[in-house]
Amino acid sequence: MKLILSADVEALGQRGDVVDVSDGYARNYLLARKLATKATPSSIAAAAVIVASRNAAHHKLRQEAESIAGRLVGTRVVLAAKSGDEGRLYGSVGVTDLVEGIRKFTGLEIDRKAVELHEPIKDIGLHEVTVRLHPDVVVPITIDVIPA
Repeated sequence: MKLILSADVEALGQRGDVVDVSDGYARNYLLARKLATKATPSSIAAAAVIVASRNAAHHKLRQEAESIAGRLVGTRVVLAAKSGDEGRLYGSVGVTDLVEGIRKFTGLEIDRKAVELHEPIKDIGLHEVTVRLHPDVVVPITIDVIPA
């Protein structure tokens, strides 16, 4: 059965996509939860407009992310933190500290969710942190934690 998705469905597609699924999946899940509508010639044309606008917005966001990435490439952010004699921090450097440091050194406002820090930084030295500005644009940033 051909359907047009009215919402993003994981592992199937995004809003506006025309998909071909089994009748049972369409009736019992997608149509019942109003995640899709039946595809007709007029609704397929409307879906094409939705997809075109989504692609244009995606392209614009990617261009903005690439311009920010150009300013962030090669950036070295220096953060001061209290530490012991052996180089271990008394506390830790988290995402909030990183975002504040990036703002201070570059003047760019980065969303906390864009910074990929798997565990807090607890040692003095250089650390590599990834910033995902867009699903297609990822920038590595060097964080230099120095003793305060």
